[in-house]
Amino acid sequence: MKVAFYGHVRQYENIKSEIDHNLNEVLMSGSYVMGPMLSKFEAQAAEYFGSKHAIGVGNGTDAIWLSLMALGVGPGDEVITNANTFFATAEAAWIAGAAVVLVDCDPKTKCICPKAVEAAVTEKTKAIIPVHLYGQCADMRAIRAIADKHHLYVIEDNAQGIDGYGKDFKQGELSDAVCTSYIIQKNLGCFGDGGMVFTDCDKINAAVRRLRNHGSVARNKHSFGFNSRLDDLQAGILSAKMKHITAWTDQRIAIAAKYTEALKDCKSFDLPYVTPGFRHVFHLYVIEVKDSSKRDAFLDFLQKNGIDAKTHYSIAIHQQEGFPWGKECRISGSLANADKNAASCISLPMFPELRDDEIAYVIEKVREWDKANA
Repeated sequence: MKVAFYGHVRQYENIKSEIDHNLNEVLMSGSYVMGPMLSKFEAQAAEYFGSKHAIGVGNGTDAIWLSLMALGVGPGDEVITNANTFFATAEAAWIAGAAVVLVDCDPKTKCICPKAVEAAVTEKTKAIIPVHLYGQCADMRAIRAIADKHHLYVIEDNAQGIDGYGKDFKQGELSDAVCTSYIIQKNLGCFGDGGMVFTDCDKINAAVRRLRNHGSVARNKHSFGFNSRLDDLQAGILSAKMKHITAWTDQRIAIAAKYTEALKDCKSFDLPYVTPGFRHVFHLYVIEVKDSSKRDAFLDFLQKNGIDAKTHYSIAIHQQEGFPWGKECRISGSLANADKNAASCISLPMFPELRDDEIAYVIEKVREWDKANA
């Protein structure tokens, strides 16, 4: 049997008529950039997310750095984020001109460690970017308390966490902005690049709308800006998909529960930790091989047996070529947890359209490897 890592085609086939309807509407409108479908989706997304504003942009990376620019974060400032995330999170702060400060993750959740954040704050610190890694929200209560104490901005990177929430908070409630990616791999993905900024702040909304469109909010009038617009075709795809996101998330959670129940007695790896009361949306189902020297052999075993398992992210940001991209970027404290995560992580197939027989086969092969290597 072969088990794919993504189910993009299956998802499209399931709601093809809805997506095709929206695409046809855009194509026949003749308005493909900054048109009515984008406005429709922005309103739909803001209502779903419970935010005052939703601004479509070119991709998730742009969403972060445009938000930083909207808040005046740039050269001479420091931005704190976690080392065990996709490169774009730190890259976005660097593009904005700020110095990136990397801190460790919590050993259980793998999200940014609030104590490490607190220890990293200096007089140059301007913002914190917590990442809702793998689909679980960071400890936003603790992050907000640190931000309030030191008068810092908070921008949530929820590229992996849409439809998630904490025990007593929703995304966006404790931050200045929430930034997401709509690339196809995400839980809510379009058929190209796309991103969005959610915010209740009128200042951020006005600035990002200006910056994304060549500094323009009215025809022929421009100030300093860029070209980062979510096109109407992608907005139409996302609009069709958005009505299904909660059901798809519920299915991801159900699949994760099957994995966890069947693998809980395995000795050779650790399973994902879900913070009580949190809605973990399982963008990824990541296990950590206890003996990291065997991680690559385990990955090879799964792939040779037709299971398209992957690693996220096997090279932490501070281990990437060229870091620290200038002497102003730095590491704060130990990154031992991030290094361990990078060396031991394996992501099992996870998408809502996984069939029961595919889930059972993945479980069978993982248990087979565990029995031989525990």
